[in-house]
Amino acid sequence: MSILIKDLSKSFGSFSALDKVSVEIPDGELLALLGPSGSGKTTLLRIIAGLEIADAGTVLYNDEDITHRPARDRKVGFVFQHYALFRHMTVAENIGYGLKVRKTRKAKIRERVSELLQLIRLEGLESRYPNQLSGGQRQRVALARALAAQPRVLLLDEPFGALDAKVRQELRHWLRRLHDEIHVTSIFVTHDQEEALEVADRVVIMNHGKAIQSGTPVEVYNDPATPFVYDFLGDSNRLSGNISGGKIEIAGGIFDVPAGDWKDGDTLLAYTRPHLMMVHRTKVSPVCLNATVRKLYPVGPLVRVELTTDAGDTLVVKITQPRHQALNLQPGEAVFVTPGEMAFFHGKITATSIPIDGKRLDLFLGQKAQLSSS
Repeated sequence: MSILIKDLSKSFGSFSALDKVSVEIPDGELLALLGPSGSGKTTLLRIIAGLEIADAGTVLYNDEDITHRPARDRKVGFVFQHYALFRHMTVAENIGYGLKVRKTRKAKIRERVSELLQLIRLEGLESRYPNQLSGGQRQRVALARALAAQPRVLLLDEPFGALDAKVRQELRHWLRRLHDEIHVTSIFVTHDQEEALEVADRVVIMNHGKAIQSGTPVEVYNDPATPFVYDFLGDSNRLSGNISGGKIEIAGGIFDVPAGDWKDGDTLLAYTRPHLMMVHRTKVSPVCLNATVRKLYPVGPLVRVELTTDAGDTLVVKITQPRHQALNLQPGEAVFVTPGEMAFFHGKITATSIPIDGKRLDLFLGQKAQLSSS
């Protein structure tokens, strides 16, 4: 079942939940709708399910317009964040409920429930009630109930949001394996970047009711289209500087800026990942930033080093434990930082530190290879 969303818009009073959103989901794909709270993810999911009606735009299933078709006719399985299991029903009764409503033969219901119990790895628990299960088990039962009627599309609204971190991690691995077995076209909503990047075939990043960027997890992480996407996906450092004579100075580091849609005096935002940066005691390159160590957090395989640049910006650098032991950094010490790969954008920082006018220049350091070997 392929799904095509074309120019969907939806408002609740004066609030615009969706603004001309277009998304295509090929048959059998596992798509993540990723974004902060209020970005429009759940509204889009509910419109696809038929639980909300769009103000404008169309929803097509296999090129068939189902925009105004009721939810019961769409053959959609929906999994909610808080399970929504019937507390007075056993596991088997919960899973088979949708089939019973459809007046499916009892023998067929028993057969389908047995198949699904094996699929979700809960054989032998069919007589238990929801309050006798763990949170992870309840969510698997909710997923089995959604799959019972063999839906053409599976929709999951933050399915692991009510679970603790360890169980979330286990269940998302399980969901990925399950999808590889059943190949049902699936869309799941999450605000957890790691979850989306780890589980999905493709990710659509949303903000303020718009689909900002779409691509594979590798594409959206390695080539973010806007400052928002770069900042939202994983840890990042943000710096700024003004262009002068084809170069940009940031905290004492001088960077070449290739020809592009800019002019002298323009402000650029520079983004880089903490794990790509390196701390040095000497200035090993013209692009070294001048900084002072503030705090160190030597916990886990990577040491988090907080620094302040000469320009007053805060930086976070993540270095390995062996590198930390070799450097023996101390708070208050002056050091140099090579930023590794950087992405530059037109823009400026507002009073609330939100970048605006995020037109991507798509630039990288000319010294990238040299920095990587430093």
